[in-house]
Amino acid sequence: MTPLEEAAASRRELNKAATREAIANAALNLLRAKDISDFTVDDVATAAGVSRRTFFNYFPSVEAAIASFTEGYLDSLLAVLAQRPIDEPVLESAQFALEAVGSPRDLAVLAETCDLTQSPQLSRFQLEAWDKCSTKITAMALERLGGAGDELYVHALVGAVVGGCRAAVEVWHRRHGSDTSPESLDELRQLLIDAVGHLRRGFAS
Repeated sequence: MTPLEEAAASRRELNKAATREAIANAALNLLRAKDISDFTVDDVATAAGVSRRTFFNYFPSVEAAIASFTEGYLDSLLAVLAQRPIDEPVLESAQFALEAVGSPRDLAVLAETCDLTQSPQLSRFQLEAWDKCSTKITAMALERLGGAGDELYVHALVGAVVGGCRAAVEVWHRRHGSDTSPESLDELRQLLIDAVGHLRRGFAS
């Protein structure tokens, strides 16, 4: 590929990312103002300035577009995990990632989407985002072990880490609801870190 072709490909990727973000933001903005049952894919597409067909090129549903914010945060954690030393214990890598990832804006959106997706219709997509993260981390850990690790141990450990982080978000929501003040987000970050800390200490009292 020539430099010109590489530049064009890079622009296309940036444009695709911008379109995806615009659609997700439009869905979130509508959810801020309305119940999920009160707007449609067409409403989201219009708000994002794209066609209905373009919407479906990026997301299968409005719910999936909203859940993409959680997926985006979790994918950021995965990117950090992928860069950690191959011989580093999983729990140590997880704690490092939770300390390193999450700008105030990212945490605010994670917290807000948690608050706005409490209905069964939306919470299912949030759970799917966490499940996808668990699957990706498990695959990464097993690949690093090169088949030499205990598969059950890896699955159980990753499940505990992801479950602990989900629990941290749920505890935060029960305490703070829709509050995304800096103090509230600081507690959210600390709860996420503490969840892995409990695992590292073996839940010692």
